[in-house]
Amino acid sequence: MTTPRDPASLLPLTPLAFEILLSLAEQDRHGYHIMQAVARRTDGRITLHAGTLYRAIARLVDLGLIEELDERRDPATDERRRYYRLTAFGRDVAEAEAARLESQVRAARSLRLLRRGTR
Repeated sequence: MTTPRDPASLLPLTPLAFEILLSLAEQDRHGYHIMQAVARRTDGRITLHAGTLYRAIARLVDLGLIEELDERRDPATDERRRYYRLTAFGRDVAEAEAARLESQVRAARSLRLLRRGTR
């Protein structure tokens, strides 16, 4: 019997890894859709390039945070696209990272380094 890993054991995540997990928390996506979702959510502050994205995806797959899907949405037009899905463990890790970041933001606010309502 395998003991489940502790999500906190993978923290902190890199900003890139966290953004990929966030984009897959919304829905299953292929690589180009992940790039678009990250750029949209970050108002263009984070721009992913294909090589960087696919190296990060391979690492997240190896860690069991995301999985590549066998099925394609439309095999006629998507035959070369690889779709990815957030795993249950990946969701747990993303939630743990969000909680960690939230704690850091609370600490910054308590030290008056960040005002309420500031991004």
